[in-house]
Order: sequence, then C-alpha cells, then structure tokens
Amino acid sequence: MAANGTSRQGSSGAATVAELVQAQWGDHRIGAKYGDLVLTHHELAGGAAARAALLGELLPRGAQAHLGVLLGNVPEYPLWLSAASLAGAAVAGINPTRRGPELARDISHTDCALLITERAHLPLLAGLDLPVPPERILVVDDPAYRELLGPYEGTTPDEIAAGSGGSRTPTPASRMLLYFTSGSTGAPKAALCTQGRLAAAGHSLAGFFGVRRDDVHYLCMPMFHGNAVIAGWAPALAGGAAVALRRRFSASAFLPDVRRYRATYFTYVGRAVQYLLATPPSPDDRDHPLRAGFGTEAGAVDAARFAARFGVRLTEGYGSSEGGAAIQRTPDTPPGAIGRPAPGADLAVVDPETGAELPRARLDPAGRLLNGEQSIGELVNRGRSSFEGYWRNPEATAARTRTRGRGEGRVGAGWYWTGDLFFRDTEGFFHFAGRSDDRLRVDSENLAAAMIENILARYAPAEGVAVYAVPDPVAGDQVMAALALREGTAFDPEDFVAFLAAQPDLGTKMAPRFVRTVAALPVTATNKVHRAALRRTGFRCPDPVWWSPLGSAAPAAPGTPDTPDAPCTPGAPGAPAVPATPAVSTVLTVPAGSAYRPFTAGDRAALLALYRDHDRAPLLDR
Repeated sequence: MAANGTSRQGSSGAATVAELVQAQWGDHRIGAKYGDLVLTHHELAGGAAARAALLGELLPRGAQAHLGVLLGNVPEYPLWLSAASLAGAAVAGINPTRRGPELARDISHTDCALLITERAHLPLLAGLDLPVPPERILVVDDPAYRELLGPYEGTTPDEIAAGSGGSRTPTPASRMLLYFTSGSTGAPKAALCTQGRLAAAGHSLAGFFGVRRDDVHYLCMPMFHGNAVIAGWAPALAGGAAVALRRRFSASAFLPDVRRYRATYFTYVGRAVQYLLATPPSPDDRDHPLRAGFGTEAGAVDAARFAARFGVRLTEGYGSSEGGAAIQRTPDTPPGAIGRPAPGADLAVVDPETGAELPRARLDPAGRLLNGEQSIGELVNRGRSSFEGYWRNPEATAARTRTRGRGEGRVGAGWYWTGDLFFRDTEGFFHFAGRSDDRLRVDSENLAAAMIENILARYAPAEGVAVYAVPDPVAGDQVMAALALREGTAFDPEDFVAFLAAQPDLGTKMAPRFVRTVAALPVTATNKVHRAALRRTGFRCPDPVWWSPLGSAAPAAPGTPDTPDAPCTPGAPGAPAVPATPAVSTVLTVPAGSAYRPFTAGDRAALLALYRDHDRAPLLDR
C-alpha cells in the first residue's frame, strides 16, 4: 500500500488511543462494515462516547476500571474498545472457547467490574460463580441494552474528555488491554497493554504498510486476541482506514467478504492460511482488492503458495504478544526469514540454560539449515523492551524478565525472554524455529518442531502438518506428526518413506516415530494448532495412527545395527528398519518392506506396558 496520510490532522501524533478515537469525530467517511450495517467514523466516535458515559455510571466506586468483553467480531467490540479508551478503562478480551470454572477464572482474574456479552454466549455463563452481578452484565443484542444506552446517546468524545460520566483522564500509561496469552500449560496469563503502546503499534504498522484513508482492514481473527486488535484494528484507527468485521473466521467466506467489503488488508495467525489454501481453486482467485496480509507462522511454503494463487504477498512479522521483542521485515530479507531487530532492540539467540549466545546458522544454497542443533535457541531481548507485565502475576512477569541465567529477576531487571525458538543466519537475519514448548529431545539431541514441520510441509498429499513430542518409554521424546490429508487421499506408508528418504535436510533424529492422519488439525480459538491437545492424546487418539515400532533386545535383522543410538530415519539409506533401544520387555517388529505400519490395539497395549515398566506412564498426560 502506498502511504497517503492519516485519518485527520493531528491524529498522526496521537499519544493515546483516546486521541485517535476523538479524531474520528466529524469524519463522515465509512468507518466500519458488518454485513449490511455501515457506520461512519463519526458514528463510531459518537457510539464510543455514549458507551463511555454509560461505563462511567455503571462502574462501582473503588473498582478496577476493567470490563470483560465476551463477543464475536461484531460492531460492539470496537465500539467498546473505543469507549474504554475514552473513559480511561481497560478491556479484558474473554475467550468464548473457555468453559466452566476456566471461563469464570478468566473473568475473576482480570477483576472485571462489567461484562459485555451477547445472547449466543449466555449459556456459557449459566451456573458460574461470577464476580460480576447480573445488573452489570450487558447483553448487546437484548432490547434492554438499547434502553439502558438510550439516555447517553448524543454524548460527544469532547464531553467524555472533559470528565462527563465520571471518566478517568486517559494518559499513555493508562491500561488499555488485558489479553490472555495462549500458553500450553497452566492458567493463561493476562498481558498488559497501555494506551501509549497500542497507539504506537498502530502508528508503526500504519506507516510500515502505508495505510491509506480508503483502505479497509478485514478483521476475521478473533478480537479477544492481541493479533486482531494490535495488528488489525489499531493501524486502521491510526491511519484513518475502515474496518470490516467477520464474526468468526471462515475460509469459504474469506474471498466473498473481501470482495463485498473491498478489503485491502487482513491479519492472520496459526493455520488460517492453510485453510484458505485448502478451499477449491477458482479462475477468479485473483479477482479481489486485497493487497497485503500480515501475521505469523504461515510458513515459507504456504506463503509462496498463497502469493502464487491469490496474488497477495504475506508479510511475516514477529512481535511477542507481550511487547518484549519485535523483528521487522526489510527489503533485503531473504525467503524464510522474519527480518532484523526493530530499532533499539538488542536481540540474540541464546542457550536458555546459560544465556550464552549461540553460533550463527549455516544455510545451504536452497536455504536449508545445516547446523540446527548448534544454532537454534531462545530469542531474548537484551535491551530495553516495551513489556508491561502480567496482571496479578508477578512470578510470571519476573520469569519473562529474568537475569542472564536461570536466576530470579524482577520487571526490568534482566533480559526479556520470548519463549520462542529462533536461529540467526550469518547475515544477521532472524528465522523462526518454533515455540520453546515445541522443543523435542530425541536421543539426547534437541530438535525444534517447526523445523521438522517445514520439511514435512513439502509432502504433497498433506495440506496441513503439526509436529510435537510424545514421551519415549525409556528416556527423552519421540517425534509424532499429525497429517491433514487432502480430500480423497489416503496415507501411503511406502510413499511417505520414499519422501522422507529424499529430503536432504531431514536429520537422523527427525523422522516421525508416529504418524496420525486427521481430517483437519485441531486448533485453538485463535486458529493456532492446538499442540497441547495433540500432545495429551498422543498415540491414544481415535484417528488412524501409523508407526515405526520401537526396537527390542531381540536379535537385529540382518545388516541392521543393534546399538541403542543407531540413527532412526525410516527408509533412509543405511538406516535400520527398526531402531534399537535399551533392553525392553516387549518385542515389536516391522513388517518386511515398510518402515511404517498401522498402530493396532495390541501395539498400544504393549507400548503402554512398556511405559509402566519404566515408570514413565504419567508423562503421557503432561
């Protein structure tokens, strides 16, 4: 997109989100679209002011100025974000896929004094012990809500700024968002984001993408997550662009929506790009106004496929949800890389145990990593970060900002640890290698799930791939892969073995021990692969599983090494058909001519017995 100014004079220097919302007043261009509903920027600012006035009346004296928003991507969501900014309040995005005590915990943990929801979500709240009394639960599609809001219609942003309705004067340091991180273990943490940081992020992205006043940002990722708000709504607000809302992501509705709303920009996370690529191709796939997509984890293969099919280049960015580290793409960023550190950041890839910086990665001419074992580590920011901590969680805050090693820390006392795996090439470009909880340890070697996924993504019959660890019955981990096969395709073990053998960058420990075939990969509410669920079910799942069985103390097949540390790449030249392990109690063999066979009920029983023999069965439920 070519740069062409901002929404209104003065908004380009706005230091708070409230100032950006105030700048919408008097702007009668289209500001939001949702189905047949169209709202101008002026109407959005007025609606936000009315809700801010109502908020000021409903908030009990002495309560935290926090409101929980449990909505789909409907117009009320950005209206309440804007209202909170004007009132100096904070929005806690509540995840509608949470259930029961977990959902109640999220609302309670963020000290919500008000809850904004809709009738579709009321069953989720039934019977829960909530900290919010019924009179402060507003149901936006109930007639009583319109009656409650009626007396405040006509309030202007300037009246709110002057203190109408008991609002708090917003400053750059005012809390604006409390959004939950999608960690795989423990209760989700609520990351803080101030008005100043959100406004700055909006300005930065609006400048980077050259957001124009006639652009339309398509918000199809859930707004309870930071991606849609920080990377979608905020740059539209800062650049004076409109937003088009989709209640929830739909791959089949994506292009029709883009055409209907004349959308020019969208954000993505997780596997949304894979879902779009899985839709049936059409001759008019390039007949749309879309010019840019911004997100993470699309993968180089899928990004290239998306550009070839839809004519839209995806910009892979990196910015930790908590704001502690950012990598920006530069014009010379090579394929597969994320980019270089944002200005002022001192980023490094280090050993998470010692803090020592790791060697630079060596890549072959095809861009394949040659020394992943030595170069993959955790990304840290050794300089100043914009991380603002977690709400009511000083332990997690300290862990994020701990000192060089594993010692204790406090906010600002040490480096910012992203929890993400990266490597850095000899030219200084950073490459994403997975989440720290995606690390596998196979035969004493550390592997990154994302690196294996990048290789398996080349397997033509698969339209989606997820790699994760399952515990080895004796020590460390084994590699398991879930393959979402294309419609009409069945898993062919011989073909898969041939594919693995043909991959020059597949290390000897990387081949999956288990292969699970699925109709679709399980995902979280933010469209990220639900690896925690995959790990928990492992090979104890209802889907078909194929495996290369464990070896035993039985005599090895002719010509097969019987050492415990023999390479375990099924089908690779010189590799054993059945890698041996330390002595076990059950003999498990491989049929001649194939390195993979169906995982049967008998296999499962024998393998579970093996875990019990080695007192490792509890690890299967981690």
